[in-house]
Amino acid sequence: MNETILLNNISLGDEYAFRVIFDKYRTRVYSYALKIIKSGEQAEEILHDVFLKLWQHENPAGIENLEAWLRVVVRNTTLKVLRRNRLEMKADDVLAYHWEESHNQTEDIIFLHDSAFILNQAIELLPPQQKQVYKLCRIEGLKYAQAAERLSLSPLTVKTHMQHALRFLRSYVTKHSDVVLFITLLQIFLKNR
Repeated sequence: MNETILLNNISLGDEYAFRVIFDKYRTRVYSYALKIIKSGEQAEEILHDVFLKLWQHENPAGIENLEAWLRVVVRNTTLKVLRRNRLEMKADDVLAYHWEESHNQTEDIIFLHDSAFILNQAIELLPPQQKQVYKLCRIEGLKYAQAAERLSLSPLTVKTHMQHALRFLRSYVTKHSDVVLFITLLQIFLKNR
């Protein structure tokens, strides 16, 4: 099959066509991301994000040069991850500078409790299929194939649901945990005055 037909089939939700494209380009996408990010784990996440963007693309059939499109998406996604890594390192530096060795264990427990509460809220907001997949894979510890068998879905569909769920959860927790993190940081800074 040529790529134009495969991309057209992907726009119709054809998982087989998606698998063919994924198998053809996965090594190149991973290698390109790894070359920039220098982390196998993050390169793997980028690989999945890139192909999720292809799967969710509003018109995959409209992509004229798939290899070039993938290259641009990999580059942009990787640069975004690098920026996030830099911000996290700066935040860690600020926290380390202001950290007291005798930190308050009660504050840590409250922060962890609030974070768990936020995550549970986010899980409850997931669409039913994504919630089922998330609970089976993350809470019960099933592999994608096992969850797929239990739900009578293909493993690729389970994987896609899991990626959607994780993306939503990451976004929700990030948006809502900033308040908890801000309050904790504020408390740390006020103690150091």
